Amino acid sequence: MEPGWDDQDPVGRGATGRLGGWLLPGRRPALYAALTVFVLALTALAWNATTGVPESAGTGEAGAPPYSGSAPGDTGDTGDTGDLRGTPEAGVADARRPAGKAALVANPLYDTGRLSPLPCPAPELDVDDPDSVEGFLNTMADCLDDVWGRQFDRAGIPFHPPRRFFWREPGTSPCRDYPSAAGAFYCRADTGIYIGVTDVVKKWNEAEDGVVYASLIAHEYGHHVQGESGLLEYYHERRGQEDDRDAQNTWTRKSELQANCFAGAFLGSVRVTYPLTDADRATVLEDAKATADRENGPEDERTHGSARNSRYWLEEGLTGQSPGHCNTWAEQDEGLLQ
Repeated sequence: MEPGWDDQDPVGRGATGRLGGWLLPGRRPALYAALTVFVLALTALAWNATTGVPESAGTGEAGAPPYSGSAPGDTGDTGDTGDLRGTPEAGVADARRPAGKAALVANPLYDTGRLSPLPCPAPELDVDDPDSVEGFLNTMADCLDDVWGRQFDRAGIPFHPPRRFFWREPGTSPCRDYPSAAGAFYCRADTGIYIGVTDVVKKWNEAEDGVVYASLIAHEYGHHVQGESGLLEYYHERRGQEDDRDAQNTWTRKSELQANCFAGAFLGSVRVTYPLTDADRATVLEDAKATADRENGPEDERTHGSARNSRYWLEEGLTGQSPGHCNTWAEQDEGLLQ
């Protein structure tokens, strides 16, 4: 799905009906975890007291989604992420983030080379057990935090890991209510990745292969990477200036296809400890096609790219394993952005 900014569409995967000083993931001590929860609780209290971000869904520009998300066969979410202004990391950190058009086409992140092949052992997954699904998602999020945090250090750009909201009951984010049509989305307003632990399993037709859920969270994390690297703000600004829906969707597709590529780069980088068999690779590439725009769908719903291009950009990331392979904003071949 596209990243969400106020009440535009949050970023997320298209919902069609899928196929079925960092610590190593899964080894964080209990004391560290307890202290982290305590600190996050204090941070949340301070944030709520100082930002004024509503607990109900926001009200953004018409047609500009604050979140992103899509599941196989879904066409309802157009994706937007949400405004970062007012969040705890705004201010000094923002001043050091790339801005303007350069943040899109010449971001320092593109020059950081391949993602570090950090350890990310594939956890066991029982899709019939919500606790197992949530544990799997948290392990993958830990890996993503480590890998992308190191990449941002190389780029010299401030980085804060996203907040995690793995829901089991209906609720509300600053970008939208959930459950969502896609089952997952990213909301820039609170830098949160939202995933329904039972919803995504249903939307992915009870798929048991963990790689599809790893790809899902890596895609939503890709929108967080866009936000932390400074490009989302300029993207939303320019998208909001477009009066024509087709022109808006062109911007949205570039964002979604880049998130696909970022997801592929991550999966490729951890393949030593999270091995992808030929069957896994085929599954995740087919999954990319399943979450793309419908081939004969309405023009105003063409927000995530064609099946061919959705697969192309994921595979580009898998092969290149570098943010520099994911610069959809500078791509000259318009055929790869449809």
